[in-house]
Amino acid sequence: MSAADILGYAAGALTAFTFLPQVLKTWKEKSAKDVSLYMFIIAFVNEIMWLIYGVMINNWVIILTNAVMLVMSGIMIMLKLKYNHQ
Repeated sequence: MSAADILGYAAGALTAFTFLPQVLKTWKEKSAKDVSLYMFIIAFVNEIMWLIYGVMINNWVIILTNAVMLVMSGIMIMLKLKYNHQ
C-alpha cells in the first residue's frame, strides 16, 4: 500500500464522520434550532452524486466515504425535522 493510498483512506475516514459530532449533539440536546436544514439537504444530494460517481469508477474509498456521509446527513435531516420546533 502506497503513502497515497494510506492518505486517501485516512482522509476518507475523517471525512465520513464529519457530521458525527453534530448528529450526537443534536440527538443529545434534542434541539436542532441552530442547524441549517438546507446545508444538510445540499450535502445529502451531493453525497448521492459522489456515491454514484464512486460506483461508476469502482472506487471504494469514494463509495464508502460518501455512503457513511449520506447516512449521517440523512440522520441530521430527520433530527432537524423532528427537533426543529422543540
